[in-house]
Amino acid sequence: MPLLKTIDPNPSFAPRENLPLPERLISGNPEFKTWAQDVARGEMIHTGVWEATPGVTRSIKGETFEFCHILSGVVEITGEGADPVVYKAGDSFVMKPGFAGVWKTIETVRKIYVTVMA
Repeated sequence: MPLLKTIDPNPSFAPRENLPLPERLISGNPEFKTWAQDVARGEMIHTGVWEATPGVTRSIKGETFEFCHILSGVVEITGEGADPVVYKAGDSFVMKPGFAGVWKTIETVRKIYVTVMA
């Protein structure tokens, strides 16, 4: 296994497509696409590209740490008891274990993600 991995922001292979869990959907009709590109330490660390169409969902990280880098689009994330924060192309952020809040995709968003599961 190579120890250096380039993440392709525009992968040519077909993504895994899915919808939000019904209990997490707040409004809209968002659709998700995931291009998984690397797994490490067993199944503990996942890296790839994720895309979502406009809509509003509950984001619950549980025991998962997630780093995100926005490639395109606009999202507004509101943690419980916090003010909304808008992220757009070029922005990066981290959602730490225990994060819970609202993820609002304003314009179709594409991001590079790295998740680390506890």
